[in-house]
Order: sequence, then C-alpha cells, then structure tokens
Amino acid sequence: MPVYVYKGLETGNYYEFEQGFHDEPLKAHPETGEPLKRVITPPAIIFKGSGWHVKDYAKKDSSSKSEGGESKE
Repeated sequence: MPVYVYKGLETGNYYEFEQGFHDEPLKAHPETGEPLKRVITPPAIIFKGSGWHVKDYAKKDSSSKSEGGESKE
C-alpha cells in the first residue's frame, strides 16, 4: 500500500499514513483530531548517468562513427 505524507495544520508536524490508492485523503488525524493536509512529495527515483535513454534506445545512424573513442590501430 502507498504511504502518504500529511502536514498538521495546527502544529506543523508531518505524519505518514499507509492508505489504499483509492481511499479518500484524511481530513483529520485519526488519534488527535488535528486537521491535516496531504503533502505532495517527489517519487524516490533517481536516474544517474549520461542519458541512458539516448544511448540505449535511440535509433543508430549507420553512417556515424563509434563514440567510444576506440582506436582502430
């Protein structure tokens, strides 16, 4: 199940709640009743390198030279 982050509107504290994808967002903290607002957070995906998509999936031009800097001597 996804974990959603909420911010308490009175205290400013952040809370994480595990909810189903189709569940309605929480309006209040289940234990304290504090009003909550869902916080949008970026996904935990990091792409590293020099363009994996361009090098792996781009169409290759047959007339271009090799990019590896290899010497043919």
